[in-house]
Amino acid sequence: MSAPVVSPARVDIAAAPRWAVVLGSSAGSGLAIARAASLDCAMNLFGVHRGNHPDAARALAEEIVAAGRRAETHLDDAGTAEAAERGADALLRVAGPRSVGFFVHSLANASLGRFLGDGARGPLAPRQFEKTFASMAHSFVYWVQAMVARDLLAPGARILALTNPLHESLIGHCALVAASKAALEMYVRHLAFELGPRGHRVNLLKFATVVTSAVEKVYGADELERVEAIHRAITPAGRMCTTEEVGRFAGLLLDPRAEWMNGATVDFTGAMTQTLLDYALVRR
Repeated sequence: MSAPVVSPARVDIAAAPRWAVVLGSSAGSGLAIARAASLDCAMNLFGVHRGNHPDAARALAEEIVAAGRRAETHLDDAGTAEAAERGADALLRVAGPRSVGFFVHSLANASLGRFLGDGARGPLAPRQFEKTFASMAHSFVYWVQAMVARDLLAPGARILALTNPLHESLIGHCALVAASKAALEMYVRHLAFELGPRGHRVNLLKFATVVTSAVEKVYGADELERVEAIHRAITPAGRMCTTEEVGRFAGLLLDPRAEWMNGATVDFTGAMTQTLLDYALVRR
C-alpha cells in the first residue's frame, strides 16, 4: 500500500515562532494585522514602514517583546522593486530561511485625482500612475519574488493582500486606487496559481472603509464626520468597520482550518455597498 499523500500546506502555524512580515505596519489596518499576528497568533514581527508613525510602531514593538516575541523594524519605502530586494536581504539576516509564515501587503501610497482633471487640478500624470501602481500593486509581486528567491517562505505560508470595494461604486478622484487594486486582485490569483503547488496560500482581503490616515487623505479631514455618518447609514450594521476587526479577521486566515482557501477575494465589507441605491434614491 502506498503512503498517504499529505498536503504541504497542512502545518500547525502556531507550533513554531514563525515570522509575520507586514508592509505598512505602523498605522491603520497594517498595524492592526501586525498586532493580531504577533499577539494573538504568537508570531515574531518584521514590520516595514516609512517612519511616518514612529510612536505607534514603537508601542507595538514593545507590546510584542513584552509578550515574549521578537519585533524587528525595517524603515524603507516598501513600494519599489529595489526596496523589496533590500527588505528581503534584511529579513534573511534577521529571520533566516523558511521562516516567514505570514506576509501582508498593506501599503497606501496612491495619487488622487481624475484622469482628465477636474478644473481645479490637471489630469493625472504618468509619474503618478507609476508610483501608485508600483506601491499599491506591483510591490506585492516584487516582495513575493524576493522572498521566494531567498527561500524565506516557511511551509504552508499564508500571503495576504488588502483591497476595498472602490471598484464596486466609484469615487471620482480615486481612479488610480481602483485601477491598481484591480491589478492587485489579478496578481493574487496568479500567485495563488504559481505558489499553490508549493503548499503556500495567497488571498485578498476586501474590507469596508475604516478610519485611517489614508482615508483622511482620500476624503479630507473636514469631510470625515460626514463620511462616517454616510457609512453608518449605508452599512446594515449601522456603524463603520474598525481596524481592530480587520486585524482579528486576518488572524483567522492563519488557522490550519483555512488551508484550502487560495486565490480568493474574501468579502469582509459587512455588505457596505449593497444599500447604496436605497440610500441615494429613498432615504436621502
